Amino acid sequence: MKLSRFAAFSSSLLLAVAGALTGSGAAHAAQQAAPGPYVALGDSYSSGLGAGGYDSASGNCKRTTRAYPARWAAAQSPSSFHFTACSGARTGDVLAGQLGPLNAATDLVSITVGGNDAGFSDVMTTCVLQSETNCINRVNEARRYVDTTLPGQLDQVYSAIRSKAPAAQVVVLGYPRFYKLSGTCVAGLSEKERSAINNAADHLNSATAKRAADHGFTFGDVVPTFTGHEICSGSAWLHSVNWLNIAESYHPTSAGQSGGYLPVLTAVA
Repeated sequence: MKLSRFAAFSSSLLLAVAGALTGSGAAHAAQQAAPGPYVALGDSYSSGLGAGGYDSASGNCKRTTRAYPARWAAAQSPSSFHFTACSGARTGDVLAGQLGPLNAATDLVSITVGGNDAGFSDVMTTCVLQSETNCINRVNEARRYVDTTLPGQLDQVYSAIRSKAPAAQVVVLGYPRFYKLSGTCVAGLSEKERSAINNAADHLNSATAKRAADHGFTFGDVVPTFTGHEICSGSAWLHSVNWLNIAESYHPTSAGQSGGYLPVLTAVA
């Protein structure tokens, strides 16, 4: 009889402990499932140009629910989501027009910026329309800009973000390499041009990662997730020259946003 009572007591105790643990686990899970305010800043790689389905209310900013910030917000349900990234944005545009939603309560900030400052669009226009020599020269000019001028511009943006959102985790995402070398493309740019453009993307990413680290921010490298999905890969997540919508050229497709950018943000946020 005493053993039976002890067994019953033990069972009750175990059930109580299990219930308490389950309750605390559920509370923890609920806490994890409800992140705080999220603000998405940056250029066309964050707004989603190239992914289609653009919000007409965003005008030339070309924001879309197919972009990685909107996809992350839809999956994680932050307490609020402000999407101010805009196609064509440079560092000065971020400072002048995108930081309004940031405040002391902001929990997460993501950003891609710097490519337009370095002349991304002009580089690709030069390489597509002009000679190999002109292409390489323009790429080298962009690299010099990244070395001499861009770091100070990134510092201004990153300092402003930290000032306005002192408690936020800030994730700075990079840019993919555009080309798979020795890939499936039989026309277009030369291998020398493609290699120079890829190396310039790496150069920009390295400079951006250093500035992000110096400000205590997280750098999200998308080169690994895009590997195997570059232009000339046969399974590209980037538009090549898109003559029907030229602005989308050299931007991620919807698959590039969901498969190239979203997993990188999700892994660190």
